[in-house]
Amino acid sequence: MTYPPSDWMPSATELSGKRIMVTGAGDGIGRAASLAYANAGAEVLLLGRTEAKLDRVYDEILAAGGPTPAVVPCNLATVSYDSLCALAQELGSAFDHLDGLLHNASLLGDRKPLTQTSANTWHEVMQVNVNAAFMLTQVLMPLLEQASSASVVFTSSGVGRRGKAFWGAYATSKFATEGMMQVLSDELAGISAIRVNSLNPGPVNTAMRRTAYPAEPPETNPTPEALMPMWVYLMSDASREVHGQALDAQPR
Repeated sequence: MTYPPSDWMPSATELSGKRIMVTGAGDGIGRAASLAYANAGAEVLLLGRTEAKLDRVYDEILAAGGPTPAVVPCNLATVSYDSLCALAQELGSAFDHLDGLLHNASLLGDRKPLTQTSANTWHEVMQVNVNAAFMLTQVLMPLLEQASSASVVFTSSGVGRRGKAFWGAYATSKFATEGMMQVLSDELAGISAIRVNSLNPGPVNTAMRRTAYPAEPPETNPTPEALMPMWVYLMSDASREVHGQALDAQPR
């Protein structure tokens, strides 16, 4: 089966009444997903390290008539577990539940052989792409459990399913992401209304893609906005039965 079904398209109220957190919400896929969720009626919690970028997305959502979002400044490269616990407590005081969590924030790191990758770069990529995602998921689990049907989506990559030379820390972090999705989805199966999946965007015209492939004409790849029905589907009730799946946003 393919997801979403070929005849599925989100309605203007597809996510009405839902509250969704997006990490890395200031740029690229995170920005596009935040706007798409808001356009479908969701209240979006915009998490990212650059407040000015989050503010611009906030303004775009309001200008388009979406529900008032929330800006959550947070540098995942340096955040501590205690700080995330405090954030979860603050959110729990303001909201009674969380319907969705999109782990979008990622660092590319150096595209070098493993033997030439610096330990500092390795640790930073693992911190943002793996450790922060684990910690944030854990501290937000009580809020996700309060939703009638919550969705956690981990952003994966093709090099996180089959490794490639020179993708070093990034590819390894995405293998870990896939493993975390599989473990968590298996743990929650049958005992929770939370569903957990991973999503590989494929080649998309983003700053990260242009950095990774500087010789590639950017226009050969779709924009993030062109792929958003898949992101909306995974947060909508239409995907309630989709759980533990490693999905692709584009045909491979």
